[in-house]
Amino acid sequence: MGAAKTAISPTRAENYPEWYQQVIKGADLAENSDVRGCMVIKPWGYAIWENMQRVLDQMFKDTGHQNAYFPLFIPMSFLEKEAQHVEGFAKECAVVTHHRLEPDGKGGLRPAGPLEEPLIVRPTSETIIGATYARWVQSYRDLPILINQWANVVRWEMRTRLFLRTAEFLWQEGHTVHATAEEAMEETRKMLHVYADFVENYMAVPVIKGEKTAGERFPGADMTLSIEAMMQDRKALQAGTSHFLGQNFSKAQEIKFQDKDGEVRYAWTTSWGVSTRLVGALIMTHSDDDGLVLPPRLAPAQVVIIPIYRDDAQRAEVLEYCKTLKQELGSQIYSDQKVRVEIDDRDMRGGDKKWYHVKRGVPVRIDIGPKDIAAGGAFVGRRDTNQSQSMQRSDLVGGITGILKEIQDNLFQRALAMQKANTVELQNEAEFRSFFQPDDEQGRSSGGGFAKCWFASESEVQPLLDELKVTIRCIPLESDSGDASSGEGTCFLTGKPTKTRAIFAKSY
Repeated sequence: MGAAKTAISPTRAENYPEWYQQVIKGADLAENSDVRGCMVIKPWGYAIWENMQRVLDQMFKDTGHQNAYFPLFIPMSFLEKEAQHVEGFAKECAVVTHHRLEPDGKGGLRPAGPLEEPLIVRPTSETIIGATYARWVQSYRDLPILINQWANVVRWEMRTRLFLRTAEFLWQEGHTVHATAEEAMEETRKMLHVYADFVENYMAVPVIKGEKTAGERFPGADMTLSIEAMMQDRKALQAGTSHFLGQNFSKAQEIKFQDKDGEVRYAWTTSWGVSTRLVGALIMTHSDDDGLVLPPRLAPAQVVIIPIYRDDAQRAEVLEYCKTLKQELGSQIYSDQKVRVEIDDRDMRGGDKKWYHVKRGVPVRIDIGPKDIAAGGAFVGRRDTNQSQSMQRSDLVGGITGILKEIQDNLFQRALAMQKANTVELQNEAEFRSFFQPDDEQGRSSGGGFAKCWFASESEVQPLLDELKVTIRCIPLESDSGDASSGEGTCFLTGKPTKTRAIFAKSY
């Protein structure tokens, strides 16, 4: 027998990077734009991002934050004030050097003249927001400032991939100011846990929370915390970061305040963010060889009803049944909202409609034909298991929220089992090399996952990591680590005693 036909070609096993691109194409999520390295996010893909925004935005507001907006352009001198920051982002910056356009005398256009100071197209906003906060903060009574902005940023990436790494992408960035280091640290940890809550409970993606090493830290930060997720090809994806910036940006941007004793002090700041990269994480964690698989809590449509009929007489009867069923299903409450239900009555074959919604990852698909109506039921398919069954209408309406919850939980447990099955402890260089064998020419990984390793020195292990294209993802937090970062051990490479244990992985 030949291999079962799949809706997506190639399969994950055949060519994972190309499979990822084809899932995006099949689900009609996004496409490359005419601007090199940038993408067009199409309605279904943007609806997923909007649902992410909606949930995260409320989480931010529930933790005391407000939204604001800051300029897209940043004077180059602002970046120059924080040396580590400008060094970390210099190679990724897009720079505006001229203003206005004028005819060039040959039927074309040319820039009219240079700017007095070059402007950087926002790669991140610590410096421009810091300069603003310096005007806002005078007294301890002005603190804390807890602000988030939803925006686009530009980082001049040379090798791009839709959602995962593009020259322009969408994100949110929180920027807060505090009177004490303790308050700023509390904020940094709090927002990491907000991200972990969202990614695990809405995206159904398990994560490891941890601290970045000095070499992986955000440029200009004293400490960076991150959440790390494992994709189906066993590579890690950084799903969110929260940074304790200390007083580095306060001193660079002169964010000072008078405390209760009348002393002038520098403030303590944080920043934290997630981006449309989360859509890529969603795709790579749950999808299969038939296309996208969406967790119900973020799916733009949680249920799609497909009417099946042969003639106009049947059409009228079936559509009426579908409309009343949609009303009943749509009145049910799942995840604090009414169930999102659509009817697909386009003029196309039922089989084509089915695969259209399979590839788009709709969690529940309901086929309704005259036989289903006669039986007072419906034919119900689940995207997570790709299994279908007949159900009585009353059971379907009464049980739809339970079905959606079951799909959500199943996706998380499946991803968690995959993560655990591919997390190992490695003791020496030979085991490390064997585990992290190079990818082949098609991008297929012949080994890898999350490796827990003791290490004594980041600089000593870095040459081996560069050779194998492996990175230190994080030093797990105590609450997430079990035995991962507590106690003592022996460096897997040098044999030196150490108290540091981290997660190593290939990554996106």
